[in-house]
Amino acid sequence: QVHLVESGGGLVQPGGSLRLSCAATVRIFTIYAMGWHRQAPGKERELVAAMTSAGSTNYADSVKDRFTISRDSTKRTVYLQMNSLKPEDTAVYYCNFNRSGYDYWGQGTQVTVSS
Repeated sequence: QVHLVESGGGLVQPGGSLRLSCAATVRIFTIYAMGWHRQAPGKERELVAAMTSAGSTNYADSVKDRFTISRDSTKRTVYLQMNSLKPEDTAVYYCNFNRSGYDYWGQGTQVTVSS
């Protein structure tokens, strides 16, 4: 029903940037709320950026003014632009779609911020 494929993770130096992509196989793209979550070792998975089906966004305090979530309905892709990256941003990042209270998840992509 919903299949999410992520890309764009990797190793980056502090202060650098990455753009994560989540390509969605869905019938109707815009009916879903979308988001990016991350999970670091020993930590719970946390929401870092979200977009409602109407397009409004919100962010965790830790990433405000640094991360931007966006979507391209033609490409059926959700993006997370990450700027001014910090070592604390190191985690596995997961793409998420939600509809009617049910979550769909991508496979996760590793982001490592290190010198």
